[in-house]
Amino acid sequence: MRYISNVFSRIAERYLPDAFIFVFALTLFVFILGVFKGFSPKEVLDFWGSGFFNIFEFTAQATLILVTGFALAHTPIINKGLKAFARIPKNEVQVIIATTLVMMACSWFSWGFGLIAGAIVAREMGIVHHGKIHYPLVVASSYAGFIVWHAGYGGAIPTLIATPGHFLEEQMGVISVSETIFAPSTLIMVGVLAVVIPLSLVFMRPKQHEIRTSLPESELIKEETASAIEPDVSKEMMTPATKLEESRFVPLILGAMGILYLLSHFAGGGAITINIVILSFFAAGLLLTPNVRSYIKSFTGGAKSSYGIIMQFPFYAAIMAMMVQTGMAADIANAFVSIATEKTLPFFGFISAGIVNMFVPSGGGQWAVQGPIMVEAANQLGADMAKVAIAVSWGDAWTNMIQPFWTLPLLAIAGLGIRHIMGYTAVILLVSGVVLSLGLLLL
Repeated sequence: MRYISNVFSRIAERYLPDAFIFVFALTLFVFILGVFKGFSPKEVLDFWGSGFFNIFEFTAQATLILVTGFALAHTPIINKGLKAFARIPKNEVQVIIATTLVMMACSWFSWGFGLIAGAIVAREMGIVHHGKIHYPLVVASSYAGFIVWHAGYGGAIPTLIATPGHFLEEQMGVISVSETIFAPSTLIMVGVLAVVIPLSLVFMRPKQHEIRTSLPESELIKEETASAIEPDVSKEMMTPATKLEESRFVPLILGAMGILYLLSHFAGGGAITINIVILSFFAAGLLLTPNVRSYIKSFTGGAKSSYGIIMQFPFYAAIMAMMVQTGMAADIANAFVSIATEKTLPFFGFISAGIVNMFVPSGGGQWAVQGPIMVEAANQLGADMAKVAIAVSWGDAWTNMIQPFWTLPLLAIAGLGIRHIMGYTAVILLVSGVVLSLGLLLL
């Protein structure tokens, strides 16, 4: 395991560029394939340009999930809890296991919260255990735990198809999260991954005599500067506007309104949707923040971390449009559907989703591409619709281990580059692929 991870790490460190270069390469690759399929360059360019604007709504939703998750993770009580957690492990093995599991737990709750909370824990592990652990592996352990996000509370596809009025309702109906996220088979696979992935990462740690890379010194200096206590402003010096900004009353009332609405929503039989997830994080963050000024500061930090989503999602939407309009996405999915049976359709949906995710790294966006094909196949074969949908969700999360897009906010906090962790997560791709494939075929 250590040898394989070292090979992948050397390849990643030498040849893997920034995530935006990855977007450029995919754009060029799909454009050329579209021309080879018989479309003129102008037609493919028109597909690209028209698709650029297709998922602005989902881009805003994805941004808000990340930003509100960031703000919640940086509220004093949550932030202190995460940092205190980093002091529990006593050796490298415990650090790797703890970092992976906390990311799994937080990502299951929400991918936006998980990416930020997991990054904070990994960074704090690097500070507390400086010089004693291989920091890139710890950060990779954090990202590896992200694999369960689409089978959790914030999963885009399960929450989307549980929302009345979703775009495939006529073909598949509304499917409750009790049949997807909380189905026994899904919970079993999450449990198995919670054992297998941390152990795999432990086996990848450097030998006792090998050099370990610590958190960069520049990041330690940045941490010391950020933790400097700001001088208190005396109440006599406060203006009426400042007093409102420092008031606990304002965010408390807004947070309470959000919670009351959520209670009313669920009491009335409302479902968990992506918008409900966003509101729940807004409400929780406002309830736990000390004042408006503090929440604005945390929210601003989340907005800065979300630049990758804002900048790259339109380009991925354009790639997605070329894939759809030229028929490439359908070709990939149909190739697997054509050899599937009622029992194996979820497995082939998982594999095809993993491939499509490399070009369209967005759960909701990918479902827009692949969902109609998989739903039609499930109807024709008589397959379990909920299992097919969750299989596509697993496929989307699976190849995130080698798709650099979702590492952006985590690495921004951790202070590393994509090439530092991708060698380790590539091994997790292989290990988790075996677990998930067997689960979808046997459970």
